[in-house]
Amino acid sequence: MRHGPPVLFTTMKRYEALAHEISQSILDGVLLPGDRLPSVRQASSSREVSPSTVFQAYYLLEAQGLIVARERSGYYVAASARQLPPEPETMSLPDQDSVQPDTSERVFEVLETTMTRDVVPLGSAFPSPLLFPMKRLARMMSVSVQNLDPWSSVDDLTPGNARLRRQIALRYLIDGLHIHTDDIVVTNGALEALNLCLMAVTRPGDAVLVESPTFYAALQSIERNGLRAIEVPTHPREGIDLAAMERALERYQPAACWLMTNFQNPLGSLMSDEKKQALVKLLARYQVPLIEDDVYGELYFGDRRPTPAKAFDTEGLVMHCSSFSKCLAPGYRVGWTAPGRFARAVARHKLTTTLTTSAPVQGALALYLEKGGYDRHLRQLRQALAAQQVVFMEAVARHFPQGTRVTRPKGGYFLWLELPDGVDALRVHKHALSQGISVAPGPIFSAQPAFGNCLRLNYGHLWDARVEAALATLGRIVAGEMTRQTMQP
Repeated sequence: MRHGPPVLFTTMKRYEALAHEISQSILDGVLLPGDRLPSVRQASSSREVSPSTVFQAYYLLEAQGLIVARERSGYYVAASARQLPPEPETMSLPDQDSVQPDTSERVFEVLETTMTRDVVPLGSAFPSPLLFPMKRLARMMSVSVQNLDPWSSVDDLTPGNARLRRQIALRYLIDGLHIHTDDIVVTNGALEALNLCLMAVTRPGDAVLVESPTFYAALQSIERNGLRAIEVPTHPREGIDLAAMERALERYQPAACWLMTNFQNPLGSLMSDEKKQALVKLLARYQVPLIEDDVYGELYFGDRRPTPAKAFDTEGLVMHCSSFSKCLAPGYRVGWTAPGRFARAVARHKLTTTLTTSAPVQGALALYLEKGGYDRHLRQLRQALAAQQVVFMEAVARHFPQGTRVTRPKGGYFLWLELPDGVDALRVHKHALSQGISVAPGPIFSAQPAFGNCLRLNYGHLWDARVEAALATLGRIVAGEMTRQTMQP
C-alpha cells in the first residue's frame, strides 16, 4: 500500500463557506444578537463574490435561525442566536483499570425503544431516512439486479464488488490517501468491519483501549470477544487524552485501540490533524493497531472533510473503517475497512463468518457513485444537519433547567447533554419512554458506573411540533428529577 501526506480538497460551495464563517462568528460571540450584517452589495464587494452567492449564504443562515431579514433594512443576527446552553468543559475521569464489559443487556433495552415510529427517536443511532436519496438508490438497485453478472457471486465473494471498491478507493484519493482496491474489504455495515478488525488483532483476555465515554457497540464487541476494556479520559471537543493513553499503553500493554477520531459518538469531539498525527506516532511506538471508526467523517460542517488518522499511517497499523449507512444508504448495510497490514487476516475472518456482502446492494451503490450526485447529496445532508443542530440547541436552552451543558459538535448528528448534578439519566430515560420519547442515557456508553447524569440526543430527525413537544417534555422530566433530589432527606 502506498501512503502519502493528506491532500486538502473542498466540496463546499462558496455560499456555504461564507455562511459557515458567519455562523461561527455568531456562535463565538463576535457577532451579537441585533448586530446588522453587511449589505449584500458590501459583502459581495469585500468578499469578491457575486451578489447571488451572498444572498444564498444569507438565506441559509436565515433557515438555520441565526439571522433575520428586516424589510428595507437588511439582515440582522437573530435575538435567539446566542441563547445556547454552555458547553461541557471537563474531561472524563474514568477509573484507570481494566474492565470486562457487561453492558449488552442494558444497551439492547435502550435500542429496542427506538424500533417503532410511535416513539420520538431522540435516542436513535440513525438520522431521519427522509434525508437520503432512497428513490434514486432504488432505481440503481433495479438496474443493478437486471445487469447482475452471475459470476460476481464468485469473483467478489469475500473482498467485495470490484467496482464498489474502486469507488471507495477514489473517495480515499480525494482525501489524499493512496489505498489500492485490493486493500479494501467490503462488509455488512461498519460494525462488521470493526468487529472483523478486532478479531484480527486480539485474543480472549487481551486489553483494548477505548474512549470514555465510548460507542456502546465497542463495549459490546469487547464483551462478546472475551476482552477487557481500558477507558481513557476524553475531552468533549478535542478527543482522547494522549498523555493518559500513553500511561495506559505502558501499564496494560493492550492488543488494540478502538477510537473515533472524527465526531465521536457520543461526544461529537473532533481531534485536530496534529493530534491525530501524534496519536498514530504514539501507537506506532508501541506497535499497537488502531481500529479507526470513521462513520461520521463525511458529515462535517466546515470547509473540508476532516483528515482520518489513517492519512498519517506509514506502518499499516491503522485499520480504517466506515460505511454508507450514516451518509447515504441507511438499511443497505454496506461498510468497508482498509485494514493495512492486517488485510489478509480481516479477509480470512470475513470468509469464515459472513462470507460475503449482498451482491445487488453492492452493485446499486457502485452504480450510484459512478453516476455522480453523491457530493451534491452530502452537501444537502450537511446543510440540513447543521441547521438542525442550532434549532435543537436553542430548544434545549428553552426547555431544560439551568445547569444543563451541551456539546457543540462540528459535524455528525449527536448532542451530549451533561445534566445538573444528581439527575439520574436512567430514570429520565424510563420516564421519557413512558411519554413516547426515546433517549440514550449516559451509562450505556461506559463499562463502569459513569455518566449517570448525561444523555445523548439525536438531532438528525426533521424538526417539527412533535419534536419540539418531546424536548419540552424531556426538560420537564429533568426538572422533576431535580425536584425529587432536593426533597429526599
